[in-house]
Amino acid sequence: MSSVFSKIVAGEIPCYKIYEDDKTLAFLDIAPETPGHTLVIPKVEVDKVYELSDEDYVALWDTVRKVALRMEEVLGARTLMKVIGTDVPHAHVHLMPHDPTWHHGREIKMSPEEMQEMCDKLKF
Repeated sequence: MSSVFSKIVAGEIPCYKIYEDDKTLAFLDIAPETPGHTLVIPKVEVDKVYELSDEDYVALWDTVRKVALRMEEVLGARTLMKVIGTDVPHAHVHLMPHDPTWHHGREIKMSPEEMQEMCDKLKF
């Protein structure tokens, strides 16, 4: 069974891509909790982060670090990180610029133009 994230990796579903290498992909969350909310995923489909091979696990966290540092540089805010693992059965890490009004589960509305503008700011 293919997750929505695997369909994004395969190019079957579009995304606002921030970063990609041979093992990982980072893209804006379409239901952001803060502007710039980004998901970092391994390209291999496994349900939980701790089920990744050592190589894919290291690649995922290397990309998390790279994207978080980029977010802080570009947006000027501390980056929050969450690993929840219940919404999509494909390992992923949430990265969100800190917003003092943030609370878990909040969803903000951003237009496609605002999403593209944020993507362009964060893109490597």
